[in-house]
Amino acid sequence: MAALFHLHKRKRFYLNLEPFPHPKKWKKFLDKIIYAVGIAGPILVIPQAIKIWVDKDATGVSVISWAGFVLLGVIWLLYAIAHKEKPLIVTYIGFIIVQSFVVIGVLIYG
Repeated sequence: MAALFHLHKRKRFYLNLEPFPHPKKWKKFLDKIIYAVGIAGPILVIPQAIKIWVDKDATGVSVISWAGFVLLGVIWLLYAIAHKEKPLIVTYIGFIIVQSFVVIGVLIYG
């Protein structure tokens, strides 16, 4: 495992990428807080999904928009996986799950 870490550090050096975690305090803070932000984003969609499923009413909710959000989330997730960006992977898995509940709810109750 240590060899992989060393390889990762060398790759970051030769590709002229910033170190992780970053030595500057404000960037190190961003490196840590981004996980909380990535989790908070999908949580903000949960009230919409709950409203649809509890009230069994999706009047005024656009299935095209929410399906588009899911599709874009899948593309972002593929990007994040390809670039091994853990904060984006966490964020978009959450968004895809919650937004899929909205889409399914709109298709059933819309």
